[in-house]
Amino acid sequence: MTTPDKKDAAQAVVSAGPAGEDRTGLERGLGLKEAVALNMIEIVGIGPFVVSSLVIKAMGGPQALFAWIGGAILAVIDGFVWAELGAAMPRAGGTYIFLREAYGPERLGRLMSFLYVWQIFLAGPLSVASASIGFANYTRYLYPLTKIQGKALSGGLVILLVILLYRRIKTIGRISLLLWVGVIATLLWLIWGGVTHFDRKMAFDFPPGAFHISSLWFAALGSAMVKTVYTYWGYYNICNLGGEIREPERNIPRGIFLSVFGIAVLYLALQVSILGVVPWREAQNSPSLASLAIERLYGHTAAQLMTVMVLWIALASVFSVLLGYSRVPYAAALDGNFFRIFGRIHPTKRFPHISLLGLGALAFLLSIFLDLETAITGILALRLLVQFVGQAIGVMLLRKRWGSQRLPFRMWLYPLPAILTILGCAWLFWQTGPARKWGLLEIAVGIVAFLIRARMMREWPFQPSGTAATEAAANS
Repeated sequence: MTTPDKKDAAQAVVSAGPAGEDRTGLERGLGLKEAVALNMIEIVGIGPFVVSSLVIKAMGGPQALFAWIGGAILAVIDGFVWAELGAAMPRAGGTYIFLREAYGPERLGRLMSFLYVWQIFLAGPLSVASASIGFANYTRYLYPLTKIQGKALSGGLVILLVILLYRRIKTIGRISLLLWVGVIATLLWLIWGGVTHFDRKMAFDFPPGAFHISSLWFAALGSAMVKTVYTYWGYYNICNLGGEIREPERNIPRGIFLSVFGIAVLYLALQVSILGVVPWREAQNSPSLASLAIERLYGHTAAQLMTVMVLWIALASVFSVLLGYSRVPYAAALDGNFFRIFGRIHPTKRFPHISLLGLGALAFLLSIFLDLETAITGILALRLLVQFVGQAIGVMLLRKRWGSQRLPFRMWLYPLPAILTILGCAWLFWQTGPARKWGLLEIAVGIVAFLIRARMMREWPFQPSGTAATEAAANS
């Protein structure tokens, strides 16, 4: 199947046919409310419930709120990059398409997009695994699972989600709305409980030196933001589903910003509420902080119900994450830049079923063999440079090539959001500590793999002389 040329991509022309399908055969069955729901259930997930104690411990007190504010600011800034690219190129694959077009589809863009798929084939399942591991950890509040039982539960969750996702996109949209209701209800219950029983002195019990700004303070902030940024990630999920969004030039930017602002308000209210119920010195050591807070307010039975609701959120998160990432290998396969089998669409349900099954299988294995903190740090170390820094640079390159007039959505104060995203993500990558060497190693191995494949396929940078010029002329 041929890919659209640059003009098509620039004008966001992946037209819906009579049956509401784009030219790749995917069905545009998701509106704004479904897009926001899918984004929000991926953003929330198990993250804020399992990292809250880690963030408090890293910052050493209620000043941990700065890490949550910092994560929200970075998400908003980077959201402008995603909104501009997503509205301009609303196709399955998201970042894969963005990097390919921004850096040149027949030159450096092939390397950048290949590296992204190379990374997402590990980072995507890592994201799914982190949520499923968090699910098993939180279940221990209800039942004292052994290590083997916990691994079996996290792996079983992945299998369940693959089964739920094995259906048409319109059905997926309806399921997402149901899951979203559970997510919002859980957050609102926690916030309401904290507000109505709020102890101001407890919530803002800052230790001595809490605001002594130094290199150590910023190191602690960086360590904490590695966790909070992880909990905000997901605001871009609808870009991976660009080929299945109705009116994408409007709904993708709106979906991104509605998700980020809505979640930021809920997160800050949630953290303040919890700190006003559970002393931070105790909260920093609690693996089930939300359940502990509800237990203090309403008793053990209510805490058990809260635990079930948190598990509902974890299930919703894995649902959304696996859905979005399953479209990335599919897009690369259509482009001839990945194994062809991943480009297959289910003959009746119209979704990339081989890609879903492949990522699901790898997520199942990772959920069995990894622990939660390793999975979280690994996700950021793998993705920050190629995907987030790469896109921020790419959006500036794209503006030079296409001109801003051809973009359906243009970021405010350009190029400031892109520059701040580059600086913020580079700093955050450094804060991943020892894990950053694995991120750099994976990039290096990916480059070698790309060069070997390009040599075998006689593609850029090993294509015969004159071919590049011919292809460039054909695409102009």
